[in-house]
Amino acid sequence: MKRDIYKKLILWKHDKYRKPLILRGARQVGKTYILSAFAKEYVNSLYVNFEEMPDVIPIFEGNLSPDNIITQLQIKFGVSIEPKNTLLIFDEIQESPGALNSLKYFNERANDYHIVSAGSLLGVKLNRTKGFPVGKVDFLDLKPLSFFEFLDAMGEERLKALLIGINKFEPIAEALHQQSIALLKQYFIVGGMPEAVAMYVKENDFTKVRKVQKAIADAYVLDFAKHAAATDVMKIMAVWEEISSQLAKENKKFIFSAISKSARAREYETSIQWLVDAGLIYKSYNISVPKIPIDNYTNKNIYKIYMLDVGLLGYMSRLPVDIMVKQHQLFVEFKGALTENFVVQELMAGGRFDKLYYWSSGGLAEVDFVLPYELDIYPLEVKAGISTRKKSLLAYNEKYRPKTLARATLMNLKQDGIICNYPLYIVSLFPLAATNYL
Repeated sequence: MKRDIYKKLILWKHDKYRKPLILRGARQVGKTYILSAFAKEYVNSLYVNFEEMPDVIPIFEGNLSPDNIITQLQIKFGVSIEPKNTLLIFDEIQESPGALNSLKYFNERANDYHIVSAGSLLGVKLNRTKGFPVGKVDFLDLKPLSFFEFLDAMGEERLKALLIGINKFEPIAEALHQQSIALLKQYFIVGGMPEAVAMYVKENDFTKVRKVQKAIADAYVLDFAKHAAATDVMKIMAVWEEISSQLAKENKKFIFSAISKSARAREYETSIQWLVDAGLIYKSYNISVPKIPIDNYTNKNIYKIYMLDVGLLGYMSRLPVDIMVKQHQLFVEFKGALTENFVVQELMAGGRFDKLYYWSSGGLAEVDFVLPYELDIYPLEVKAGISTRKKSLLAYNEKYRPKTLARATLMNLKQDGIICNYPLYIVSLFPLAATNYL
């Protein structure tokens, strides 16, 4: 399955300042698959899975000099490990703190060896690992397939190239616009988890896709019990199960009292951070004023929570798959929760943003996303369906006079003064289109 991150791996390989690489991402987003595919760029490779091969762990518990480690790995696996020509893949590296720490020494003393590492719940483990080699490793993040990657999987490479190559803020051909919307509807049900996408490509059956999504969601719940602190497991599960119902409300701010009347935010901070570190949720923070640096104007205790994948959200919301035949009902279901979650997923997959923010004004107006990019802040309102309402954007404009305003809807590309309409299927291009074409 083609993934956009592959190009970044190639750049890493040829970077003269390259360091050992850690590939982060939630369970089942395809980390092992992409690293195995990347290994074909080398003369040979050695794959070490510390969870499946616990007998390898002692190699990293004594002398951590690169020469000693390479010698022992060559003896154990009967392979030749050559600088630049051999790719070392350390999978489930969180099971070996010594292997994590060894990356520091490879960077400092033997950086000609190419090492990539990954692991389930690695983000959780890294935040709790002492002696982590800060500044001695590179990072890449792998997420569920974006909509553009889904187009690749569906054999729609030409359509993807056309959409990515848009260089004018004007409507595209109506037939292509409708084709893109039809594919987007499929993506809303399938989502971007690689196994779900592969099942849909192979079987063209949403019911079978839902079975895959159920298995993935069940595996995540098992991870809670296996890897989280005992005191946090029930709280993590409570937050996880509450996300879909909270997103279905008009005010999507996460309300802890909805879990239980006595619940307070401070009681769930650790549990929510666990889900963030595991790559399973995104937080979007409320801001009072859209100014740079935006973190200085953030209300840390007021935020929305979104899931890593719109397909999983649909499954956990018990969304019936036959909604596909109901025109645009899919996009407006649950008060646009799927649409808003999709936009979050696309924005985060693009790599230009590592945090999300939204703006509200006394309950009278709310802009779904206000995102810092370079030296400006760009507001983006998300509308399910083809709504032309722009009350909140106009209120924001009246107060702050930004360079441009943007909406993401099912309408075609359109510019109305300083308001730019992004069809949902190209929202990942935001805000580049507006900055380039205005």
